[in-house]
Amino acid sequence: MIVDQKHRMKSRGICVIVPTYNNAGTIVDVVSRCQAQCDDVIVVCDGCTDNTVQLLEAMAVPPVILDLGHNRGKGIALREGFRYALQAGFAYAITLDGDGQHFPEDIPVLVEANIKHPGALIVGARKNLENAERSGGSKFANKFSNFWFAVQTGHYLPDTQTGYRLYPLKKLRALSLTTSRYEAELEFMVFASWTGVKLVSVPVNVYYPPAGERITHFRPGPDFLRITMLNSVLCFLAVVWGYPAMLFRALMTFLRTLYALLFFSINTLCLMTPIAFFYMTFAKDGEKKKLNLHRGLNFMARFLLYTHKIPGVKFTEENPSGEDFSRPAVIICNHSSHLDLVPLLARTPKLIVLTADWVWKNPFYSYAIHQAEFLPASAGMDAIMPKLRNLVERGYSIALYPEGTRSLDCSIGRFHQGAFYIVEQLGVDLLPLYLYGAGKALRKHGRKLKRWPMHLKIGNRMTPQDVAALGEGTMEQAKAMRRRYIEEYNLLADRIEQNV
Repeated sequence: MIVDQKHRMKSRGICVIVPTYNNAGTIVDVVSRCQAQCDDVIVVCDGCTDNTVQLLEAMAVPPVILDLGHNRGKGIALREGFRYALQAGFAYAITLDGDGQHFPEDIPVLVEANIKHPGALIVGARKNLENAERSGGSKFANKFSNFWFAVQTGHYLPDTQTGYRLYPLKKLRALSLTTSRYEAELEFMVFASWTGVKLVSVPVNVYYPPAGERITHFRPGPDFLRITMLNSVLCFLAVVWGYPAMLFRALMTFLRTLYALLFFSINTLCLMTPIAFFYMTFAKDGEKKKLNLHRGLNFMARFLLYTHKIPGVKFTEENPSGEDFSRPAVIICNHSSHLDLVPLLARTPKLIVLTADWVWKNPFYSYAIHQAEFLPASAGMDAIMPKLRNLVERGYSIALYPEGTRSLDCSIGRFHQGAFYIVEQLGVDLLPLYLYGAGKALRKHGRKLKRWPMHLKIGNRMTPQDVAALGEGTMEQAKAMRRRYIEEYNLLADRIEQNV
């Protein structure tokens, strides 16, 4: 499990940054436990005057050590750590303190949140914070910070002073900090919120040593004064920049969604359906008539994708095997959004899609897809198998979503046996397509079209013999193919999400 954890962090470009100042008593233990979770650990020594650096250098596997020479404050230490990580090619950085307060064993919690919310700033909210043995000043400071953060951003977080976070490095806009000490972490979050970075809170464990053993660099008078001054500046900036920027983004999201809805409605009702009706009514019957209708659907799909008519969605694709779709195949693809069908239709004119009932009966485009010989999956494989056989003999590929329904969180659901049954019965190849981003741009049940990349990877064909080798019977083949599919999809998602 730990090996898989380390591999996933590396594939997603995640490192761990530990800022420290005179934590010689705990730093080796903290770093060792971090290294058990992640191979890439960076320790920023903020002008330590004890033997922290020597202890780190003497470790069996020393971490990357950035020694700032003299004490410059936690904010500067984080900034230098972030800059180093960016230059080293990392996309995300998990930060935790070197005093032993945070548990490195909670790193998987932040990584899992990063997988579910790529590009977000993940905030590790300390559990049972109200019941922990802390000073009155520390409790007040956290409530004070939470309140002003909510005022400045419109978002409430239960713990804005935690140092346990996962930062999307390429989205940070506050590397030129107003403050240099620990309150800089609040500044990072405020600027991230203003620039549209999603903030996600996840629970993490915390350890507060007994009062006599606790090391703190917090100075109530000067530090509260700096926090007050920072909040005054941030409140002013919230009025003149932060809130206007957030309102502008909300307006653009609304306009983008409205445009997409109107474009879809007008084109399906006023163009696609009438054109299909007149063509199918008056054109000469024959195979060419059907194929031309498919060519029209293929053209519309390609027009949408390659002229960026889906606003905010930049589409890219890769075809490492040089697939040309010249031979019929059973095409499978993951399913998470209304947008999924467009990349499928854009691949080749000779394509039949097995649809859900609500698609088959949809008033916007049901006439066109009926005429194009799309088939409802609910009719049952045995019932539609003669039609599928005839379509394959005419050179058409059969596309279907093996999950059967859209995924709510873009995870890969259970594969049904239908695709593998068709391969078995018709003796055609299986061709997997991996679609990333459609469910992020327009999620299931979602009403907003987000700015998000959409990418299609065309996999390698599998012969009927390759499919049969997956397992005994179509059920085992579906299970084995799902495991293989998830592995390939995760690699694709990890690569793309380093740049979202």
